[in-house]
Amino acid sequence: MSYEERDAYGMYVDKGSKGPGPELMGADTLIGDHVHNLKNEHLGEIKEIMLDMRTGKIAYAVMSSGGVLTIGEKLFAVPWAALTLDTANKRFTLDIDKERIDNAPGFDTDHWPDMANQQWSSQIHSYYGTNAH
Repeated sequence: MSYEERDAYGMYVDKGSKGPGPELMGADTLIGDHVHNLKNEHLGEIKEIMLDMRTGKIAYAVMSSGGVLTIGEKLFAVPWAALTLDTANKRFTLDIDKERIDNAPGFDTDHWPDMANQQWSSQIHSYYGTNAH
């Protein structure tokens, strides 16, 4: 399901003007979007968007991969800067090989990392090739 299909408020209806998106988008419409790499391989799905309450910026998207009906799925904190909105396909793009995401540092729903920890943050940004803010 794409963000246009989850648009409860009609934010993305083309009314002849720019509207709020895709320059400004509702977070709840992005949760559930698929993430593909540049080879068009499915990497996962956006499960949550994590806000840095100190800066007011989006820090990470929590992406799930693998598993069946959440059983056995792995979660990944992907720096927001590593994701690109693909408006043509109504999904996100992450420039990473599928094998690299399979080996990325992840966690499960019972063991969330301390995302505010600077050391953890540096490791995640280093893995995805982005800059910590």
